[in-house]
Amino acid sequence: MRTPYPLLLASSAALVLALGCDAPAPTGVSSPESVAAARKLIAPDLPPAEDFVAVVTNPYYPLIPGTTFRYVSETDEGLETNVVAVTHDTKVILGITATVVHDQVFVDGELAEDTFDWFAQDRFGNVWYLGEDSCEFEDGECVSTEGSWEAGVDGAEAGIIMWADPAAHRGKTYRQENFEGEAEDVAKVLRLNAKVDVPYGEFTGCLETMDWSLLERGVREHKFYCPGVGLVLEVEPKGGRVSNELVAISKP
Repeated sequence: MRTPYPLLLASSAALVLALGCDAPAPTGVSSPESVAAARKLIAPDLPPAEDFVAVVTNPYYPLIPGTTFRYVSETDEGLETNVVAVTHDTKVILGITATVVHDQVFVDGELAEDTFDWFAQDRFGNVWYLGEDSCEFEDGECVSTEGSWEAGVDGAEAGIIMWADPAAHRGKTYRQENFEGEAEDVAKVLRLNAKVDVPYGEFTGCLETMDWSLLERGVREHKFYCPGVGLVLEVEPKGGRVSNELVAISKP
């Protein structure tokens, strides 16, 4: 998954609700020991292909083909717009038919990153992340595909992007992706009662996670997923900065 651009101060309303007095304090820089320990985390075994369903319907991470999410944020480079389109396309990975999600990042209207992500839901309701094909752009040219990976290729392993029962995993660190040296995102469920106010609307009963990469020291993001909607807000608590706020959803 993409790494957000440097952030500027934004929407205080979202911060007040999302990071209220009961919110966990931001976590500091990881020690080499903690990174080594996190690398030893073992994600659940990937179920066999026959245990996957056709559509991702997890209430915290619904991916209904034809749906497009639009996020905005202010960055040091300019106004960042993130367009996430759930396509009707699929990709077969390790025998699993994954939903293809097209994620594009524009800075002041110019394409900065173009990514195709692959997700699939097992019959229990867990949403698996099976890889991504990502390209960073400069002046209209693809200059880097760093971070791209596919489960089953060159040792890369699938991870969990959303649990069927997040409450059962509260406080536990889990792998979202595992391609050593290229893609090593992990996350932790913090709470399921967050309140969030973004341009798209106000929400309660939202899931809050803390996400970070084992390849980047000291960078933490808090993400907020609301039932029936999905991701609505990404916050980097250090300095009280907002990454992405949901501003619109186009449904099929």
